[in-house]
Amino acid sequence: MKIQWSLILGMVFALITAVFAVINVDPVPVNLLFGSFSLPLILLILGSTLLGGIIVGAFGIYRGYRMQKEIKILNAKLVHIQEATGYVFPEPAVPAENQEDPPSPKADEAQ
Repeated sequence: MKIQWSLILGMVFALITAVFAVINVDPVPVNLLFGSFSLPLILLILGSTLLGGIIVGAFGIYRGYRMQKEIKILNAKLVHIQEATGYVFPEPAVPAENQEDPPSPKADEAQ
């Protein structure tokens, strides 16, 4: 469900960006340190949006990689501690897929 909402929000954002970009087609000057040039505003808007998406995606990939690395390190530490102490986690009485959500405190208060 989270992926569907992300897709819907991404499509809405893309539509808004496209409409905004098509409305703004006038050439604008772009000043850089080494010079300046004129560029249609539509290309500047779409290019900035694309560059922002690439940067956000790169940070997301980096964060995912870093988290996976941390998970591996923590799992290795857990195994080492379990071997050193001889402790083994007990199996849950009900498998995680079949567990129901605990009742909310507000449901108890309403009765």
